[in-house]
Amino acid sequence: MVNFNNLDLNLLRTLDVLLAEHNVTRAAERLNLSQPSVSVHLSKLRMLFNDQLLIPSSRGMRPTVFAEEMRLPLREALSAIETALNHSLTFHPEQFDKTWKLAAADYAEQVAIQPMMNRILGMSSHCRLSIRHMIPERLPQQLERGEIDLAFHLREDALGTLKSRTVLKETYVLTGRRNHPMLQETLDLPCFCQLSHAIVSPNGGGFMGVTDEILKQQGQRRNVVLSLPNFQSLISALKQSDLVALVPSRLVTNDPELRVIAAPIDLPTFELVMLWHERSNHDPAHQWLRNQFSSSHISSD
Repeated sequence: MVNFNNLDLNLLRTLDVLLAEHNVTRAAERLNLSQPSVSVHLSKLRMLFNDQLLIPSSRGMRPTVFAEEMRLPLREALSAIETALNHSLTFHPEQFDKTWKLAAADYAEQVAIQPMMNRILGMSSHCRLSIRHMIPERLPQQLERGEIDLAFHLREDALGTLKSRTVLKETYVLTGRRNHPMLQETLDLPCFCQLSHAIVSPNGGGFMGVTDEILKQQGQRRNVVLSLPNFQSLISALKQSDLVALVPSRLVTNDPELRVIAAPIDLPTFELVMLWHERSNHDPAHQWLRNQFSSSHISSD
């Protein structure tokens, strides 16, 4: 039985990070400690629990059975302590010293994050923003480990246990350069299909999307000739060619170099949501951050 009265909570914090990283060096970086200090902590933890906790493997270190069983209860216990302490504090954003780590694809970065940057940075001279490329399959682990504080993603059925809030709802519009000879308000579906289309394929090189599945069900097929990795590249290509594209409306509605019309096909709308982990749900600072990205703030700014 571990004597809780003599337990150093800093050791548990070190163990929590070690069980997430499986690497002493990376754990030291996250904890802002030296590698020898983390090694000393690990030695004390092994004596405390009478277990090796982490043992060498071909890919660094792997947890023992005892350590793996303790990982989630330990994380939940530390989160509860953090929540209890934060509840007793009054949050003052102007005094807060923090680097917020946000993850988003280029669409969310342009329509949700960029409009709020001046607002957030202006509230504290000590606040910093680190905007990172989003890797959807890694989000749950990154949010749990604190590698990312807040992520922006399209709402999907499978969000797992992540907390979420809708930031905005979006529709697609058809767009091309302002003087495009074929882009007319009365464009019918056959003419739409004959135009040269560009699409965004985040995974690279794809020439099919939701639109193509809908057209297929109607016995139609459009002419997709260009695949690009992000919307910024796509919009630049539209302005320099006779290509057209279906683009989220907020990206192009006020662009004087582009013409925007309704697509001659019914397309589903989508929601952009912010995602965070339960460990941050009751943190006053994190609550403040989430509130900065409310739909009312983004619409007004």
